[in-house]
Amino acid sequence: MLDNTNPLIELRDVKKHFGSKKILQGIDLKVNKGESLVIIGGSGTGKSVTLKCILGLLKPTSGEILYDGQRIDHLSLRKREDVNSKIGMLFQGGALFDSLSIWENISFGALAKKQVTQSTAKKLAIECLEKVGLDPLVANSYPSELSGGMQKRAGLARAIATNPEVILFDEPTTGLDPIMANVINDLIISVTKDLGSSAITITHDMNSALKIADRVAMLWDGRIIWQGTSQDVENTDNPYIQQFYQGCADGPIDWAKKKF
Repeated sequence: MLDNTNPLIELRDVKKHFGSKKILQGIDLKVNKGESLVIIGGSGTGKSVTLKCILGLLKPTSGEILYDGQRIDHLSLRKREDVNSKIGMLFQGGALFDSLSIWENISFGALAKKQVTQSTAKKLAIECLEKVGLDPLVANSYPSELSGGMQKRAGLARAIATNPEVILFDEPTTGLDPIMANVINDLIISVTKDLGSSAITITHDMNSALKIADRVAMLWDGRIIWQGTSQDVENTDNPYIQQFYQGCADGPIDWAKKKF
């Protein structure tokens, strides 16, 4: 059982409004050290906004976000960078720089801060590529030369390059065929365990969620309406979870009436 008394990341009544549009309406969530948390929910329910608030890309309208017991939602840019240096991120589209080689993409942060030489950066990048099952020769390639699945792996290599304490995954299997999606799921499990990192994944892919999650939380209408283990997902009588898990059109979630 994971220790829930000293969470690595904690959101307390986090709200995010864009004018009159209320996206997050009071998120309460804890992520434990070494835990893999998956947030599920349909498009437009606030999953990506939640990640952006954790990263500091968006400032919550109200509420608190804590990292290892320290509040981080009000930090200065400099102090925020120190926190974010402990966080890796795999973006939905890979977000690789087209004009940079793969090894330069992976080492971008370290090179920009002049923390390593180019030769050392390339060596470390190749080590990260090998961890995600890519041939070292890929290091000299450019993103446009890689398939979608390879770009996801390269993005994952960049996310783990700093040995982060936390890795955030934004829809990691979107756009991939079922086989490659399963490969990415296996890599997420293996790299987070190897690093001892916590993981927060947002997805609407239930196969992915059930495979990689220690705990699943469902976001609906700006709030976390249910939490439980992957086994609980299959056995719960919560009508929202049942509908989402089974992919039924009928149920309490009425997409036709949902206003985004």
